[in-house]
Formats: sequence, C-alpha cells, structure tokens
Amino acid sequence: MHVVILAEFASASGGAEKVALESARGLAEAGVSVTYLQAIPGAADPLLDHADIRRVVLGLPDIRSLGGAKAAAAGIWHAAAARRLAAALAALPERPDCIHLHQWTRALSPAIFPVLSGAGVPLVVTLHDYALACPNGVYYRFDRAEPCTLAPLSASCIAAPCDARSRAHKLVRVARTVALRQATRGRPLHVVHVCDASRRRMGDRLGGTTVTHHRIDNPVRIAEGPAAAPEHGDAIAYVGRLTREKGADLVAEAAREAGLPALFIGAGPLEAELRARDGVEVIGWQAPEAVWEILRRRARALAAPSRWYETGPLTVYEALAAGIPVVASDRSGAAEKVRHGQTGFVVAPEVGPLAAAFTALRDEACARTLGAQARADARAAPMTLATHAAALQRLYGGLVVDGSGAMQHSAWPGALRQS
Repeated sequence: MHVVILAEFASASGGAEKVALESARGLAEAGVSVTYLQAIPGAADPLLDHADIRRVVLGLPDIRSLGGAKAAAAGIWHAAAARRLAAALAALPERPDCIHLHQWTRALSPAIFPVLSGAGVPLVVTLHDYALACPNGVYYRFDRAEPCTLAPLSASCIAAPCDARSRAHKLVRVARTVALRQATRGRPLHVVHVCDASRRRMGDRLGGTTVTHHRIDNPVRIAEGPAAAPEHGDAIAYVGRLTREKGADLVAEAAREAGLPALFIGAGPLEAELRARDGVEVIGWQAPEAVWEILRRRARALAAPSRWYETGPLTVYEALAAGIPVVASDRSGAAEKVRHGQTGFVVAPEVGPLAAAFTALRDEACARTLGAQARADARAAPMTLATHAAALQRLYGGLVVDGSGAMQHSAWPGALRQS
C-alpha cells in the first residue's frame, strides 16, 4: 500500500502537525509506503527518517508571510499551490492508494481540493479543527469569548465580528469558506474525527460535499520513565499556547482560589498578564522530554479548560497515560477520555468549577488515586502509534476495496513516465 500524507509543515509545532508526522511514522513502521508532501519549506522532524517514507517539499510560502492583499488572495484561492501539488502528485513513481490531508489553511487554500479530488484515489481529511465548515475554524466567538451557535455562512454568521483579528480578516475567511464549498461540492470526501463531539458538531454542516464520516483517535506516545506521583506535585500545570480561548487565565485564577500555584509551560498573548499574577510561574516552551520530566515532578494535575470546542489536545491523553489527573473542559473533545471523579474532573470552563476540582486535588489521597486510575485506563485501552496506524490501514484498505475513486496503476502519470 502507498499513502500520500499532505501537511503544511514537517515539524511538530502544533497538534495537527504532530499527528501528521506520527501517522507517517506509524504507517511506515507497519510496512506502508508513505510519501509525505510538505507544503512549506523547513526542517523535517526525525520521525520522517525511515526507509519507507519519501519526503517531497512543495516550496510554498506561508500565506501569513505575504502580507496584505497578497495574503488575502492566496488564502482564498492559491492557484500556485494547486499547480505545485498537481505536479508533485504527477511526479510520483507509483500510484497512491489514498491521499490523507491534515492541513491546508496556511499555504494550500481551497484551490487544492479539485486537484486532490481529481487525482482518482480516495481523499481522507482529518478534522483537527472545524475549518471545513466554519470561517474562523473553531466555532468560537472571539468577540464574546464563547462558543458560536450560528450556522456557518448564514447571514448572522457573515455579520458576526467573531474573528480574533478584525472584521476584514473575517470577510477574507468567509470568502475562503465560500470558495471551499464550491471546490468540494458534489465531490466524495472521507473525514476523520478525532473525538465523538466533532462528529456531532459538524453534522451536516459541510455544505454540498459528499461526506463519509470516520472516527479514529489521535496517537499518543507515552513518555518514557516511571509513573508520575501527582500526590507530591506542588502545582496545577498547563501546557500549550497561553490564550484566553484555551483558558490559561482561568487556570491562574482558579488555582489561586484553590490555594495552589499555577505552572505554565508555553507562551502566547497572555504571557505578560500571567507573569504579573501572584502564585504563577511561566517557564516558556520546553522540549517534549523536559515537559514530561517537569510534569512528573511538579504536576498535581494537568488543566485543559478550553473555552472553545477543542477537538483532541494531545497533552490531555499524554498526561493521563503518565498517571497525572486531568481537569478538562466539558467543551473539549479530550474530555471524553477523562472519567469524572475517577481519572480527573470534567467541568465547565469557569473559575468556580475549576477551583472546586483543584481544591479536591489538594488531598494527596485523591491525587494519588486519580493518577493511578488514569494510568491504568490508558494502558487498558492504549492510543498507541501502532493502534493508530492499524486503524488507518483498515480505513484505507476499506476505501481501496470499495473502489472509492480508485484508478488503474497504469493510468498514473508518474507510472507512465517510468515505464
């Protein structure tokens, strides 16, 4: 089997990139031939160093680097991206059995979808966010700091000043979503949801696209080392970008009310505000190995109190697997893996409920029991790289058997040139 994985980056700067890289590695370790198409030039993660992974760089600019009207135009329809992608696919020496897309908003744009659909092989898209339906990608009102309840591209949606940057930026994103709907209308598309909540929220909101829904967990690499001892932890920990929509400010305030320090690993717009608070420590971004050494030593619990409908933050799964209780927002897809009162707490992203959960975890016996159960649960139903790769292989294999968009090997342009 030969699979093309298309992503915009080849380094794990975020969850979507990390899943794309992990998927490529897991498939290669399972004997699948992988072509990793990287849109934006940059260093490659060591995960791609495998004999069965071929990396191809499209050499496209990050749209954000273009600025002004050029960035807006490329975000709506980046014709050069479509041309380079088509050329890269045509140059492959063998036909892929499937193309799996992980990212498209930073360099590729809706222009790539006709190319992918016209390739004659099944197209799979993992939904790391809601950009296939929602203009700002996250079903969140940044102007109100609350989830959005409007139908995408309705008159109310278009008029809402919900974008994190400006009204003008919102209009560009609306135009991008209109272009996306036109580019995918009537074309078969297989979408992978990383949590059950994503499937419920997306529903039939993908316009006229012919969609088949699938559900596959993200892979979780369990950090090496002994189990955590959260009962000895001295702080409520938060890992990730320091933003209001992710609830970083809620962690600081709720921890203060619970009488516990708050430890932040990451950076972002709220960094200065958080550093100014008493009882808060911000240590910036750290290497993955360092993160888990710090968490095992200092975390009484990991907090993930997203205000937006986050799909599947990997740190939640990783913390549970390490034996660290998690206090998760009831709006986050990752909360599906937290058993309330047994491996952590699932609460509303508000100071009061968060403070109550943190207060309960001040009890050493509570922290110890929840951490041990979290680790046991993670090992009873592991979300390992091998498990993830096996689920992908079953999905791809079923699509190939069904003949979803399949074409003959001899018809593949690269194969013709090689013959």
